[in-house]
Amino acid sequence: MAVSTTKYKPYRAYKPSGVEWLGEIPAHWDIKRLAWLTECLDSKRVPLNGEERSEIPGDYPYWGANSIVDYIDRWIFDEELVLVGEDGAPFFDRSREVAFPVQGKIWVNNHAHVLRPKPQICSEFLSSVLNCVDYRAFIDGTTRDKLTQSDMNTIPIQLPPLPEQRVIVAFLDRETAKIDALVSKKERLIELLREKRTALISHAVTKGLGPTAPMKDSGVEWLGEIPAHWEVKPIHSFARSGYKTFTDGDWIESPYIRDSGVRLIQTGNIGVGNYKEQGFRYIDDQTFSSFRCTQVMPGDVLICRLADPVGRACLAPNLGCRMITSVDVCILKTAEDVNPAFVVYALSADNYLAWLNAICRGGTRDRVSRSMLGAIRVGKPPLPEQQIIAAFLDHETAKLDGLVAKVEEAIARLREFRIALISAAVTGRIDVREEAE
Repeated sequence: MAVSTTKYKPYRAYKPSGVEWLGEIPAHWDIKRLAWLTECLDSKRVPLNGEERSEIPGDYPYWGANSIVDYIDRWIFDEELVLVGEDGAPFFDRSREVAFPVQGKIWVNNHAHVLRPKPQICSEFLSSVLNCVDYRAFIDGTTRDKLTQSDMNTIPIQLPPLPEQRVIVAFLDRETAKIDALVSKKERLIELLREKRTALISHAVTKGLGPTAPMKDSGVEWLGEIPAHWEVKPIHSFARSGYKTFTDGDWIESPYIRDSGVRLIQTGNIGVGNYKEQGFRYIDDQTFSSFRCTQVMPGDVLICRLADPVGRACLAPNLGCRMITSVDVCILKTAEDVNPAFVVYALSADNYLAWLNAICRGGTRDRVSRSMLGAIRVGKPPLPEQQIIAAFLDHETAKLDGLVAKVEEAIARLREFRIALISAAVTGRIDVREEAE
């Protein structure tokens, strides 16, 4: 995303930087190798494993490759520094930072380089420059991106006069704070829209759409009062007559996984009320037959027995191929008097999910048994009312989802602009000296 030159002026004169990815720089700027501008303090780093850190909890940040990973009661460094990821940092993701200016008492492990800026450069400007570097020319390693100390020291750094660096830093501090505040407001708006969506679903599937309908006690803790004409039924009773009420997916071990064939739907594909297309795993026809797998049909209700959260459900999609599920996904093939979409909405109610997950806590992984899941009671309106509620929620949630999508797009544009603004300022494509006054 280009920064508008109508708002920010370029410098009057430029010169070649001699660096391919940097291009031209303002004529009065210099180019210096990072080693010339900093002192590397990597030899003072000390890594601590999780057990060692747990024995010394405290208030001082313990830094890893690209973030604070813990807090302990001691420190190694207590000065103004710049930390640069050594391995495992997001070198090729421009939306994430690689370098961080730090000050005060900290501990640093062996996954971040520690640089002490020399008097010619300020730490905030240096970190911004390092976050705009094209690291493809400096990264070594095939399985894990690694910036070695020797390669890091060769990175060319554009160097304005020190007072100008400070002006650029002040400008970016002010402008990025404005952008961050806008992003925070929009993120809060998304939270409110999602809260409204959740409340809308929960009310519709427990209280119905008629505000004056007589109510009765459901006798179910999480359900509370429901319309007087609704029934309260266990989930397994929603299954088609003559069919195994709650069919577990068939366990498919890794030796049977193939690159094509019958699609295996896993727990990660089951969202709260929606199917998530992620990961592609298959089994072949022979395995499908020998395991006597239950085929998932489009429109079946898929209910996840694992966190997070336990009990979430979605409609099976139409993927254009045969489908089965993993062992922790239950298949509910609904009866003729049951609307599958209504069931999914009922199993997306926040009070149902909160109650179920509260009673499933414990052990290494939260899980609900098939029999326990099938015995959970929910409100069941007559079929025509189920259809009306499902259609209403389809319409209203689609509107809310559309609003969320628009706000998310706006946030993405703001973040792109933030990155572009920083890059333009520290590479000299715009002159912010008057803007910062």
